[in-house]
Amino acid sequence: MTPVVHRIGRRRAAQAVLAASAVLALLLWWLLPLGGRPEPRGTMEFTTGVPTGVYSRYGKLLEEQLAHDLPEVDVRLHASEGSVQNIRRLVSGEANFTIATADSVAAYRDEKRPGAGTLRACARLYDDYMQLVVPAGSDIGSAADLRGRRVAVGQPGSGVSLITGRLLEAAGIDAAKDITPVPVGIDRMPGMLRSGEIDAFFWSGGLPTGAVQELAARTDVRLVPLGDLVDELHALGGTARHYRAAVMPADAYPRVQRGKSVKTVAVANLLVTTDRTGPRLTEGITRTVIDSRDRIGREVHAAQLVDLRTAIFTDPLPLHDGASRYYGSVKP
Repeated sequence: MTPVVHRIGRRRAAQAVLAASAVLALLLWWLLPLGGRPEPRGTMEFTTGVPTGVYSRYGKLLEEQLAHDLPEVDVRLHASEGSVQNIRRLVSGEANFTIATADSVAAYRDEKRPGAGTLRACARLYDDYMQLVVPAGSDIGSAADLRGRRVAVGQPGSGVSLITGRLLEAAGIDAAKDITPVPVGIDRMPGMLRSGEIDAFFWSGGLPTGAVQELAARTDVRLVPLGDLVDELHALGGTARHYRAAVMPADAYPRVQRGKSVKTVAVANLLVTTDRTGPRLTEGITRTVIDSRDRIGREVHAAQLVDLRTAIFTDPLPLHDGASRYYGSVKP
């Protein structure tokens, strides 16, 4: 075979390789998302909260959005008693994402509980507002008036029980001696108040909370102001540094407030994971959480407060590497 024939054969082989490479590149361009990164995949075991609370509703709407944005991610929702149980599930490996209040996370870290060092944040979401609910005709006008009363204080393992204990302490009330504490959650609180089994209940949640709305539609109730306890709370130190003065707007519960705002105490909610979760999955989920604010916010009012400018302020937790990568990609 002549040298010319050899050269023609080599040229054709090279052309075939280039053509195959072009086809492969085109195929990858179609299969990979913009930016050239593979689609996030894996399982999101998401522990939320009680069925009638905002955590649960938010989780269901986020699941729907993730099915659209990250079709290769299998989202599984799990009900819980609230923030404290959520953190325990996270560090034990029963879940890899959750929502928890900043004070609950701080308490877990301050106590140096198992796995505390693995906790990482994806975003600051929205604030929980402390709500002290009593019958409209009750003579309870402040937390100090709860002495001698039957008070629902939240389930053990809930963020509600944690902040309720701090509020009672700030009000000078010994929960073990001065009141009859009833350890139930928001799923039972409204019914017990309506039937007279309790005189008041504490709830910490996004605005509005469906269970409180439904109670107000059936029974005349009132919200007791708690804003006067902020200074006393901060004086307690520790996790109390995460509580701030807040105002429930007049339209949070129109049937209850009748055009009046209510001073209270608020605490931030964080989307939390651990350092065991992969950065690509975390980045994708963080992106959806921020991008879906308006869509989810149409049904969960609290979600409207998720904001790219404040989402990175996740004290007491550092950001997960994947979340940091997301915020870096959208930084102006």
